[in-house]
Amino acid sequence: MLPDLLVPLGLLIVVAKLLEGLLGRLGLSSIVAYALTGILLGPVFGVVEPTSELQIFLGLGIFVLFFVIGFDEIDVRGFVSIIRGRYFAAALISVAISTAVSLSVTSDIFGLSFSLGLPTTDALALAGVLSLSSLGLVAKVLSDSGQLRERIGLKIFAVVLIAEIMALLVVGFTVGEHAEASDAAAIVRLIAQIVGFVLIAWLLSARVLPAAISLLQRIFDVPQLSFGLLLGGLFLVVVGAERMGLHGSIGALLFGAALSGLPEQVRNDIMPGFRSASEGLFVPLFFASAGLYLDLSFLDQPLTTIVALVVIPLAGKFAGAFIGTFLVRIDVPLTMATGLMAKGVAEVAFLLVMLEQGVIGADVFSLLVLVMLGYMLVMPPLITAAVERARTSKVRVAPHSMPPSFARYALADVRVGSLLDATRELPGPNVTVEELLAEWTVPGHTDYVVASDGEVEGVVSLSRLRRVRRGSRPTTPLRAVMRPCPMAARPDEPISDVLERMAKYAISVTPVVDGPDGDFCGTVATHDVIDLLLLMDEIKPQSD
Repeated sequence: MLPDLLVPLGLLIVVAKLLEGLLGRLGLSSIVAYALTGILLGPVFGVVEPTSELQIFLGLGIFVLFFVIGFDEIDVRGFVSIIRGRYFAAALISVAISTAVSLSVTSDIFGLSFSLGLPTTDALALAGVLSLSSLGLVAKVLSDSGQLRERIGLKIFAVVLIAEIMALLVVGFTVGEHAEASDAAAIVRLIAQIVGFVLIAWLLSARVLPAAISLLQRIFDVPQLSFGLLLGGLFLVVVGAERMGLHGSIGALLFGAALSGLPEQVRNDIMPGFRSASEGLFVPLFFASAGLYLDLSFLDQPLTTIVALVVIPLAGKFAGAFIGTFLVRIDVPLTMATGLMAKGVAEVAFLLVMLEQGVIGADVFSLLVLVMLGYMLVMPPLITAAVERARTSKVRVAPHSMPPSFARYALADVRVGSLLDATRELPGPNVTVEELLAEWTVPGHTDYVVASDGEVEGVVSLSRLRRVRRGSRPTTPLRAVMRPCPMAARPDEPISDVLERMAKYAISVTPVVDGPDGDFCGTVATHDVIDLLLLMDEIKPQSD
């Protein structure tokens, strides 16, 4: 009966949003409010039960939620641009140690009596969930405390970005139908299917869909056309993922990540309807469902198992984060490790997926969801306190490039014109390689725009110049080794869009042109953006 479905839906949504407003005044996460809604209406008062009809809406909520996580938190281009050097090494060590330690509890690989003894793939999936870090939570905490624009904020953001994507790769490969793959040929075939799906989904999402949306919006005057196309496309991608051996939630995550690089203007055009539906309906229902499934059955587990599930992954996560940042000599490893302890919505979402698949029982699910909610309550003030107490080295060391997603969080509404460098002299095409290396290089800059008489000639990179033989450098002009500049920026563009394109073309500097004729008026470099972001107070009022 329709009323039998609408009554619990209405109660869950109304109570969830009211509790969100109430607990928000106390500084508590909306996710806590939604989960508490499910607990109150389910186990406590018995008003709502997770019926099969209700599960349809809750299942949709899973896919919408993972799409939003991919869209807001997964910055693949930023990941690629900083997967070198110390920050990548720190994140890799952190995730590897954390996952290995968590495996001691989720599997019997180490032969410990308190372990859950899950099959290898299931145990690895759960260990990956316990090793996740939340970029969204870290960004919000740093932003609220005013630390997102500090050097320590950029460092934490960069390491958490890499660590989150690494852990998601572990979970994504181990959650799905592949657990049934028992021989090498089946595993290879599955991997090929997953790679094929990822490539096709990425091509459609990043190349075809944005252009198609823009074209259809110009042709048809249909309200919320883009919202309908995105929502329908999401469900089709979910089905495709399921048929390729991935869980549908991973397909939704990849779909969101593929669209996360959309220009800011396009994002602003297509996302309001989607966010309204997700934040007003699907996400509250999803996390309320987590509360509906909570019970005290975990108390039937041996005390050693309960303590191990709570303490060992926590200790392993912190130890891995601290060891990783300490070994690679990143400043304030204790603060960096604290930042990596952030937990957000993805963990609870994956736990519900694993409960739905029968990987874990209600007892383990209930205990770990309560642990994750505890993380959400405790970690924000701890991260804030750790960052405020941090004393960083006077030596200015930052990631080689700025993740584009960092710009979306920290440089909202900042335009290229605010960061334009119109005073720097640029080498001409007749400058030799030796002259540029000796006289024109600037610390931290790896690419240089070549210009002549106010016209952009091309761009050269230090790595390419250093491959020129030493004996030829005094006589080799830049025009012989430069390449065409793949892009140019406009002063009125959002800086986040420009950084997205710079990451796409793997360059760290771009010319800025203005006017109908594209008159050259200066440059913007990634390193300049970082310096301005971290050291100049002048840009702060623009994004407050």
